[in-house]
Amino acid sequence: MKPPPFAYARAAGVPEALALLRDAGEDAKILAGGQSLVPLMAYRLARPSHLVDIGRITTHRYVRGDGGGLRVGALVRHLELERATGLTGPWQALREAAGRIGHHPVRVRGTCGGSLAHADPSAELPVVAAALDASVTLQSADGTRTVPAADFFLAPFITALEPDEMLVEVAFPAPPPGLRSVFEEFQVHSGDFALASAAVAVALDGDGVATHVRVALGSVGPVPVRAREAEEALTGGRLTDRAAAEAARLAASAAGAAAGSPAASGEVPGGGADFRRELVRTLVTRALDRLKEKS
Repeated sequence: MKPPPFAYARAAGVPEALALLRDAGEDAKILAGGQSLVPLMAYRLARPSHLVDIGRITTHRYVRGDGGGLRVGALVRHLELERATGLTGPWQALREAAGRIGHHPVRVRGTCGGSLAHADPSAELPVVAAALDASVTLQSADGTRTVPAADFFLAPFITALEPDEMLVEVAFPAPPPGLRSVFEEFQVHSGDFALASAAVAVALDGDGVATHVRVALGSVGPVPVRAREAEEALTGGRLTDRAAAEAARLAASAAGAAAGSPAASGEVPGGGADFRRELVRTLVTRALDRLKEKS
């Protein structure tokens, strides 16, 4: 199929892109890597009146430390995240998640900002953003605002972005001492959308006690799901096999209870609700086993 007619403009910089977006009206769309938008247009599920191409802007293509935290420009390609050697320790989940996105050609073209703005419930990067307490910077011709990831994802494919705004950066705060993170997901075939995913971050003190825990789940609800009971169960205790098993059980329960989740409705392609919960339990167990090995 072919998309309906649209106007096209290539922006040389962010200010020009924002001016074009403002002038084009609420039916305009930003085009970066195009790995999600172009297929939607081909099937006429998206019908933008204007496309503002930002793919050649270089000012927002960076991965850099900032006071112990991390800033990632919206136009960083998935492959660049996957190959970034500095993304270890607290940032390892980000690199691992980028390496699981689609197939290689998708990772060559797709962008970090595009994935977050698209807000696919099965996407990898929103899950990591939720686990690492990230925030996104949104910019319009009128100014800039920062939104926590927890408030940015509103529903499947719906975010807090206004029609005249562009996501320009995602920022991860300075982690607590000793934080490490990993990412796990299950796909039927490599490159498929995940049936379930988990980003897990744990900080252990000198005595091996967990002082900071984050467990975020993907593909189990309309937005990334924080398994808060699992986090609470691990915090303040040692990361033993028994503690990990209990946390994984609680994470599976969070997946089943998530509003609008396939596990709650029983509508799971390739398996029922029990299968989806078992996937989550297994993925969280694997993640915690890996974090135990690093401690």
